[in-house]
Amino acid sequence: MQNIADFSDSELWIVETTLRERYGKKIDLALGESEVRLHSSDRELTTCPVVYWEVGKCHFVIFKTGDKRYRCQFYYRVHQQYGTGINEFDDLTDCTVTLLQTQADYERDQNIKNSESDNG
Repeated sequence: MQNIADFSDSELWIVETTLRERYGKKIDLALGESEVRLHSSDRELTTCPVVYWEVGKCHFVIFKTGDKRYRCQFYYRVHQQYGTGINEFDDLTDCTVTLLQTQADYERDQNIKNSESDNG
């Protein structure tokens, strides 16, 4: 069984600073734990620290899966979960920025699609 350290103060600072740059204000973070399969072949789940936040109707999660190893996703509802296309990051800044960019691209694409269907 693997014991993964909680997010450090410097890791939380990275997330908070990146979010402040993106949204122009402080975003409240929540810390927790989640059970994830670290490898697709794993039969057992590993408890991993997570940092969570919400903006509008979107929820964001970054999982710490090891020392300098992170996964992330955003979701709107249980059946609307999205990742970045990258399984795991070794840099928290890259993870956070890629997550925010992927979500912004998704929202832009949804707005374009909705606009086209309204005009169609």
